[in-house]
Amino acid sequence: MSAASAASAASAVLFEPGSGLTLGEVAVRGPRAGEVAVEIRAAGVCHSDLHILNGDWPEDRRLVLGHEAAGVVTAVGDGVELLPGDHVVLSWFAPCGRCERCASGKAWLCTGTRAVENVLPDGGTAFSSNGEEVWPFLGLGAFTKSVIVPRSAAVRVDPELPFEVGALLGCAVTTGVGAVVNTAEVRPGETAVVVGCGGVGLATIMGLRLAGAGTIVAVDLSAERRAAAERFGATATLDGAAVDVPAWCQEHLGGADYAFEAVGSPRLIGQLPAMIRSGGAAVVVGMPPIGAKVEIDAFDLADQGKRLLGCNYGSSVAAVDIPRLAGLFLAGRLPLDELVGAQRPLAEAGIAFEELEAGIGLRGILIP
Repeated sequence: MSAASAASAASAVLFEPGSGLTLGEVAVRGPRAGEVAVEIRAAGVCHSDLHILNGDWPEDRRLVLGHEAAGVVTAVGDGVELLPGDHVVLSWFAPCGRCERCASGKAWLCTGTRAVENVLPDGGTAFSSNGEEVWPFLGLGAFTKSVIVPRSAAVRVDPELPFEVGALLGCAVTTGVGAVVNTAEVRPGETAVVVGCGGVGLATIMGLRLAGAGTIVAVDLSAERRAAAERFGATATLDGAAVDVPAWCQEHLGGADYAFEAVGSPRLIGQLPAMIRSGGAAVVVGMPPIGAKVEIDAFDLADQGKRLLGCNYGSSVAAVDIPRLAGLFLAGRLPLDELVGAQRPLAEAGIAFEELEAGIGLRGILIP
């Protein structure tokens, strides 16, 4: 079923070079071959969007922000088997399905995706405003009512899945749980420390509990988030401003088997190897600023057989892992609904970003 080519207009949360966050209106065309039109029902407020706003990831074009979302298919282009009415979670890293990495089952390392260029696969955009092109952040641009995405970015899920939970599966949950079960391959009884208890960090803690980890130490500056970490499975919590975390890990654990950094801070990433034991793994889950450098004791890394692992999107194949995680939620195995924080209209996006930057609350949700 194909859509008419006429564009519809809606409010959108925009990044404007030189002025930052604004609320404007964009028009969106209908889907072309291989594309899907989706009505957004919920979109998470993620630190990656904040990287654009604060200049960590420089961008000189107008963007519709938002990349963590769920909604309902409204129309499809030629060659797409999804149907209007299907519920979908949007994947911000739409794989090409053709490159060597995709063919080897490592879609999270796809070399053919153009999502990270903030364009659709053909290099274009479905958005415009006053006759000028506006670009979709990470190929989605989900902070608006309707989006056009490539088929590989729309993952069909059970319609029983709440939209706000589905939104978090689009980035935070798939990244955090995947860091544990896919990237690190944590085994039952092993010990872990998680630095940063925002959406991704809390999802990492849930993944550790799911994997059967023994001691799970959560580190955050926020007492509210440390309390949330305990609800999600942390067996100990530390205030990172009051405790020397590497020294604590060595004294109380003999070093953890795994240390996960879920903030994207070069300073904190540099501390990870000192938190783990010989043969342990430090996992970089949070996305740092582009070009950020980290100082690490290279002798200790080699001498102690420690591993430093990068984690992109939880080393996940979205089309496989997102439905699995949705199933675990619906079966009562992952309390993902408890990750959902304040839900706000698009007009209050500024408040949501202020709270994100300040580390207040759980995962904020925007409702177009």
